[in-house]
Amino acid sequence: MDAALPQISLATSLAAISPEDWNAVANPIGLPYDPFLSWEFLEAMERSGAATPRTGWRGSHILAHDMSGRLRGAMPMWFKNHSRGEFVFDQSWAEAWQRSGGNYYPKLLCAVPFTPVTGRRLLVAPGPDRELYRAALLEGALEVSRRAGVSSLHINFIEAEAAPALERAGLLIRTDQQFHWKNDGYGSFGDFLATLSSEKRKNLRKERAKAQEGLTFRHITGDAITEDHLDIFFDFYMDTGARKWGAPYLTRQSFSLLRERMA
Repeated sequence: MDAALPQISLATSLAAISPEDWNAVANPIGLPYDPFLSWEFLEAMERSGAATPRTGWRGSHILAHDMSGRLRGAMPMWFKNHSRGEFVFDQSWAEAWQRSGGNYYPKLLCAVPFTPVTGRRLLVAPGPDRELYRAALLEGALEVSRRAGVSSLHINFIEAEAAPALERAGLLIRTDQQFHWKNDGYGSFGDFLATLSSEKRKNLRKERAKAQEGLTFRHITGDAITEDHLDIFFDFYMDTGARKWGAPYLTRQSFSLLRERMA
């Protein structure tokens, strides 16, 4: 490869990448901060045992360096042996693929583990050569797919403006649906209720009153969060998963690492 072109390599874990280097392309100056793209969050998912080969997440992060060795672009990427923890339900595709005689897994996934939040996926800082590095990252991901012989490459929850370049590269666009509540300038809960029908206002008031019976609410942030709080939080987290017939993804250590790094 021409030394003047982006140099593509792979890292099997975030721990092998400098936090400063990763964050410089994941959350560069001039772009909105995304905590889920930070080294601190992604590496915690791996270090805590939540996203590891044992749980079906084998790291294959794409890195693009310039000729001086500086990291200029990255893609958080894993080989997946299942479709859990993605919040994109492609199991029917997997079943159809396997019924036709193919192997759907492993597949290659560029995403944030366990987090259905739209965001950047081809991580490059703004600059005159940004598109060069974005193209190099995408070609690197496609080349990894070809060499590994996987069924498919998935890039989940992309920003709308990223779609045309992915389509030009031959990827198919999959449209999903999410429901988001937005505050349209409401000054109070009553203002929100005023936009609803009388029946819905009545039901919501009753449900809200019942939910608050005998409870007090205390908000804690930063250093006020303790491991004792997280013990209780984790118990609720595991109970919620059990009630929904699911398998919770995060480990107890996941929460401790996030508290330590991102409180």
